[in-house]
Amino acid sequence: MRNDADDTAPGIVKPLPARLFIPRDTNAEMRWEGMAGQGRLTPTDRFFVRNHVVTPRIDERTWRLRLWGTGLDGSPTEDDPFELTYEQLLNMRARTVTTAIECTGTGRSFFETQQNERVTGTPWTLGGIGVAAWRGVPLADVLRRAGLSPAAVDLLPRGLDPDYVDEGVNMGRVRRPLPIAKALDDVLVAYEMNGETLPPDHGFPARLVVPHWVGIASIKWLGDIQVADHELTSPWNTRYYRMFGPGFPPEGGEPLTTMNVKSAFELPLPATLDGAAGHEVTLTGRSWSGTGRVVRVEVSTDGGENWQPAQLNDSSDAWVLWSLPWRPPAPGKYELLARATDDTGHTQPGTEPHNDNGYLFGAVVRHPVTVT
Repeated sequence: MRNDADDTAPGIVKPLPARLFIPRDTNAEMRWEGMAGQGRLTPTDRFFVRNHVVTPRIDERTWRLRLWGTGLDGSPTEDDPFELTYEQLLNMRARTVTTAIECTGTGRSFFETQQNERVTGTPWTLGGIGVAAWRGVPLADVLRRAGLSPAAVDLLPRGLDPDYVDEGVNMGRVRRPLPIAKALDDVLVAYEMNGETLPPDHGFPARLVVPHWVGIASIKWLGDIQVADHELTSPWNTRYYRMFGPGFPPEGGEPLTTMNVKSAFELPLPATLDGAAGHEVTLTGRSWSGTGRVVRVEVSTDGGENWQPAQLNDSSDAWVLWSLPWRPPAPGKYELLARATDDTGHTQPGTEPHNDNGYLFGAVVRHPVTVT
């Protein structure tokens, strides 16, 4: 039985109670049992942390959001950019968006444990996901205030975390191109999370929130944005966050954008249900999709032989909370499965096609449970 002592991960500021998190190098994965009984939002104290390096501590009094490049009127330069202070950002028109942010590697470990395929990267299970109410300024408003040009094609938002070094090669600060169409659609420059100021680990003083897209697009600790009249690249859309391996071209597939459909039980992995044999228990979980709204969830309690529709209890564009009553007939080992479908027709498959970096594992996850 786990105690409530805090685990640690290099460079993460907030406490990481063992009952809520699994440390994974510079990251912290949420334990799904910690979401049982919670509402629609993921409480900030149990929201997963994805860091490339360490969480920087930034003084909002000296912080500036700098915009520059050939996609702005007058083509301001990196040395002489348009600037917004924190106070100016807070005084702009604000909106609140409730949406998920999810690590592209969520579920990566199941390539190996379910499909016997080797992949590289942090061995996430399903805890690299969280839903929050993000408040901030539409990125479109920030761009227009900076003098957006009709010629703008791509943005390159960059964080203020330290340079990322991979196998001895300095990749610079985390940055990833964002097409102008997405930037003007629904992207937020957020400064609040769940009604409070952004915590350091989640991007203080300001971060991007890019709904439905891979988490790497939602740059934390936003420092500057290059706006260009041509396509931009970085290691985060050439070397990382695209598919490599058999079936993909040598340079990789297209840079990843939308997330796929997934489901998780609000149980430890694996789980033990003490004294449940012959008694009714309620299985609960959540399903989500980057391509649409989840409209159906099916659950199997016998390893996929039979499926039952789950009750959808709280549905939103971010995710759906569901439940299913279950009476385990006898003590023993069981395998639970949950399978979601969204309103565009995307359904979780039985297996996920392999890619070397283990991105976008969307297949149905087999959840072992021991009943006593």
